[in-house]
Order: sequence, then structure tokens, then C-alpha cells
Amino acid sequence: MKETNIEIKKENNSAKFAFFYMLSLVTLGFTATNVGIIIFQIINKSIINLDLDLVEDFNSSYSAYALKFAISAIIVSAPIFFISTWQINKNLFLGLLDKNSGIRKWLTYLILFASSVTIIGYLISLIFNFLNGELTIKFILKTVVVIIISGIVFSYYFYDIKRKIIEKTKSKITQIYFYSSIIIIIATLIAGYFFVESPQETRNKKQDYMVIEKFSDLEKAINSYYSSKKKLPENFEKLLSNGFIQSANKTENSKTKEKFEYKIISEDIYELCANFKTSNKNNYQTDNYRYLDDQWPHNKGYQCIKKPISFDSQITLPPLIKD
Repeated sequence: MKETNIEIKKENNSAKFAFFYMLSLVTLGFTATNVGIIIFQIINKSIINLDLDLVEDFNSSYSAYALKFAISAIIVSAPIFFISTWQINKNLFLGLLDKNSGIRKWLTYLILFASSVTIIGYLISLIFNFLNGELTIKFILKTVVVIIISGIVFSYYFYDIKRKIIEKTKSKITQIYFYSSIIIIIATLIAGYFFVESPQETRNKKQDYMVIEKFSDLEKAINSYYSSKKKLPENFEKLLSNGFIQSANKTENSKTKEKFEYKIISEDIYELCANFKTSNKNNYQTDNYRYLDDQWPHNKGYQCIKKPISFDSQITLPPLIKD
């Protein structure tokens, strides 16, 4: 009678266990992937000056955005993964979940397949890059990281699916995996916080980027004015009155309302000046503003950036040009 009740409970709870396994599968993917991303970004930032003879691609450049997203994803997904995994192991222990159930076998072997393919893919890439003369220290370290993460996932689920006795039996190996993975994830998060910039620093950078975006627009306007008048404009008012810029807002910091300063250095060289909250020099991150960092390098504080006339950055002349 007792065994019959357990069988009934197993059937009634099949949808619940499917939910827990699917949830653990998805959150495992998020957690493992983003642990790797955090370590990848730490490698990208720490080993920035090695392998200078090789051109770095996008995946070799440090990205603050990728690091922030990875930290956010782990904070949300890791607790859900551990809770759902704990629920699965608890029901296996109580006998409410059959160790031979289809959902358990299918999803476990799916995880084993995914981790195996990941390891195989990175090993193929490692050998290919070596034979192609493009093997870098960064890629070697990242491959090691992927193999370790995928190896941990594979070995745990391989051990778990091969366990013969689960009901009413506590596994020390499972507990070791469980608590060790918690320690690894917490250590990765702490390491990530040492490399990620603060929210205030991010806001300051965005404010500075707004300034250099306006500098870039002013540069185009000044180049077009020079092309039309064969001389530099005396001031920003000349650009406004001749239609090369449409609003005085282009000549000030939108946040602080501080006016930019414009200085003529010679016949075809000028300076644009403003207060910056951060420095964009030695900024190795890959983002939408990388090209602006290269064109408008500045330190923190009041900075004047010298620019020559460049006809490559002209804008379309306004329809009406006043004398």
C-alpha cells in the first residue's frame, strides 16, 4: 500500500519534476556561460599587452558591458539553479522522483552532450589556431577555463546519472560538487567586482562620451566652414549664424550646461576644450565609443584637444551660406 502511494505521488509530480529539471538546465547554462564570460573579461583586461604581433579580434578585447551583464546574470540565475538542483536531489532522496525517469535521463544526457560538444569545439579551435600560427596566451587560458567549467559539469552529471542507489542515500561526492561550485561562483563574482567599474564611473563616462560626440559634430562643422570660407570660424556663433550647426546646445555640456571653449592655434589648427570627469586613455574596452576614444583622447579634468582641418570629416554644406 505504501509503495502504491509513492507510485501515485511520482505520477502526480511528473510535471513538477519536469519543471525543476528544465529550470535547472536553463539556469545551469546561464550560470556556466557567464562564469566563463567573467573570467574571459578578466583575462582580456589583464593580458592586454601580450601577443602584440597579432591583431586582436572583438573576442580578445575587454568589454565592460559583457562583464556587467555576466555578473547580473549569475546573481539571478545561480541561486535559482542551486535551489532547483536541491529540490531535485531532495525528491530523489525521498523516492518521490524515480532515478530512471525519462525526464531525468533525457535532460541529464542533454547536459552531457552540450558539455562534450563545448570541450570538443574548443580543443579543435586550439589545435587549429596552433597550426595556423595564431595561438595566443589569451586563447590558451580561455580554452583551459572552458574545459575546466565544462569538465566539472560533465563529471558531475555523469556521476549522478550512473549512481545505482539514490533513494535514502546521501552522496558525499554530490555534496562536494554542490558546495565547491558555490565557492567557485562566489569567488568569480568577487573577482568580477574588482574589474568592473562602479555605476557612478559608468555615468561619468557616458557624460564624457556625450561631450566628445558633440566635439565630433563640431569638428565636422568647422571642417565644412573651412571648406566654404577658406578660413577657420572666429567662434561658435559663426557656425550657428551660417547654419553649420543648428543649435547652441552643440556647444555646451548637456548635463552641466558648461560652455565648450574654442581656440584658434594657427590657420588650420584649432582646439576644443571642456571639463571631463574621466580619462579615456588606456581604455581597452570594446564598445560603441571606442572610435571616439581614439579620435578624442583626454585625461580627467579640464582638457583642450588639438585638431587640424581634415576634409575627410566634412559634413554637407547648409543650403544657405551667409556672409
